[in-house]
Amino acid sequence: MRTPVEGAERIALGLAALGRPAYINLGRDGALPAVRDVASMRAATFTVLDDAYAAGIRRVDVARSYGRSEEFLAGWLDERGHTDVDVSSKWGYAYVGEWRIDAEVHEVKEHSAARFAAQWAETLALLGDRVRLYQVHSLTVDSPLLTDEPLVEALAELSANGVAVGFSTSGPAQADAIERAFGLEVAGRPVFSAVQSTWNPLEPSAGPALAAAHAAGNRVLVKETLANGRLAVEAPQAVLDIAEAHGTGPDAVAVAAVLANDWADTVVLGPASSPQLAANLRAATLSLSTDEEAVLAGLAEDPGEYWRHRSSLGWH
Repeated sequence: MRTPVEGAERIALGLAALGRPAYINLGRDGALPAVRDVASMRAATFTVLDDAYAAGIRRVDVARSYGRSEEFLAGWLDERGHTDVDVSSKWGYAYVGEWRIDAEVHEVKEHSAARFAAQWAETLALLGDRVRLYQVHSLTVDSPLLTDEPLVEALAELSANGVAVGFSTSGPAQADAIERAFGLEVAGRPVFSAVQSTWNPLEPSAGPALAAAHAAGNRVLVKETLANGRLAVEAPQAVLDIAEAHGTGPDAVAVAAVLANDWADTVVLGPASSPQLAANLRAATLSLSTDEEAVLAGLAEDPGEYWRHRSSLGWH
């Protein structure tokens, strides 16, 4: 993968599947090293980062809870000497899996001023001023952050110091969380300027809220484009039919559906290997017809059912 991909400026590489030995994504078995020790996963991460960079991707998305993702990325940037990579990271979850696939608990969520201060210091120590966007990880409508004035003021201070501040969302009420979060202000200025939400053919419910956020001048990132691997490993027949018609895989069809949305400024891909990245990137040359887009729109699941299914996925 040595030729830059057209439209790569809209694509980010996410390291959720590579920064730790276990994750809920389907399709990682066989893609990752046979032995998932730190050295092997670090080498695998470097390989995917190299291929993403060669393809023209200059955005990388990590998080404090993605195991050693920030550490791996920082090491790769230092070793390769790249200075043109736009890094986004997230705070709010702590990785507690101790590099074990069979850990009882892999991550713990806490939206507090103390957690923010501690994790921002950790991110800063590893990545420094290469972090362009720092996001609240998985903001929901019941998050204490929304009413925690000292925490909101701390986030506003980070924004005032030149780091864009955003939030990611999850759950069936993503649209409500987006609306509430963008309503937060300190001294008459919005706290957040970016949002990263789940949107894919199975769960498109946040679309109108994301379109509105984009229209208001905020940056919109889309995550879980493959529904945690479901659209690649367990794709509905309609997706498989469209893929066959275009001579590509179902993953490329799902990514193309996201890229078709003008409001999606950045589309985050989360491959576990270079072959998966190459397959995902075929979406860049795939143009869906109006009829095909309508077929994909008909695959939308009830948001509550979608998120219940997601929460049932095991770490493996």
